[in-house]
Amino acid sequence: MGLEFRDIKDYSLWSKIEKIDYGWSFDTKYYIENKYGAKYLLRISDICELENKKKEFSIIKKFNQLDITMSKAIEIGVCNNNKNVYILLSWVEGESMREIISTLPKDEQYKLGIEAGKILKRIHSISVEEEDIPTETKISKKLLQLESYENSAVRIPNDEIAINYVKNKINRICKLPAVYKHGDFHLGNLIYTNNKQVGVIDFNRWRCGDRYGEFYKLQSFNVEESIPYCIGQIHGYFNGEPPNEFWEVQAVYVAHASLYSIKWAEKFGKEDVDGMTKRCLEAFYDYDDFKKIIPRWYEENSKDYMIIK
Repeated sequence: MGLEFRDIKDYSLWSKIEKIDYGWSFDTKYYIENKYGAKYLLRISDICELENKKKEFSIIKKFNQLDITMSKAIEIGVCNNNKNVYILLSWVEGESMREIISTLPKDEQYKLGIEAGKILKRIHSISVEEEDIPTETKISKKLLQLESYENSAVRIPNDEIAINYVKNKINRICKLPAVYKHGDFHLGNLIYTNNKQVGVIDFNRWRCGDRYGEFYKLQSFNVEESIPYCIGQIHGYFNGEPPNEFWEVQAVYVAHASLYSIKWAEKFGKEDVDGMTKRCLEAFYDYDDFKKIIPRWYEENSKDYMIIK
């Protein structure tokens, strides 16, 4: 293993190297400790990703200016005889929020959601450099993704409901000014820190684009773990109830992601395809086959929690 990393600065100080096997990233990830007790996350990518990774590193440094608990960008470079690019980040201590959230009292789940929503709002507050503002929206890409689902062998019964919904409503997305996005903001990329707060990791899917596109993963991954957290994230971001425009846009994102995620999961195997299919059917239920824009889990539970004033 040492041969792979020997040309990384300070490699000689490392005392522990453990591969991290969970997650959907194509980066190879390692937990690192050095002999002084410092802890890091090492991300390894193919050298063809060098320019992309340089940009990712610079964006993480922008996010690091915020006063939030998150991975800090430490170093970027080339390793493994110029075959790979690496990014070294600080390690965020704690447990995966996905693993811990359902074991906590519901009021605490909600409060963590509020904190996460406020963090996301702060991420979106960073001034966007002109060169990073998209010259076109993601609408055409979303429609191509939908078409790839339509042409796939993994279609589900009655999917025309969501397909038609997306095609008819797609122009509602990308209406607001572009922001820097985390790009994969869900419980699996949040940490329940040792002081019982929210830490944020895995910014490798950052984008510049529609802020409302950060929320559909509440439906995709978070509702099954904690409805109070999901309600809290929305309330924290909007400082109370969201505008109706948010729900209109969100329903489009959910309809699209529910279908396309099944196709997307094919490269990871049948278990992930089955998981995404199950989530898709749950979204159909929560949105009443997209006859409503506010999902059932929010309508039926949001009034159980104090709205922020």
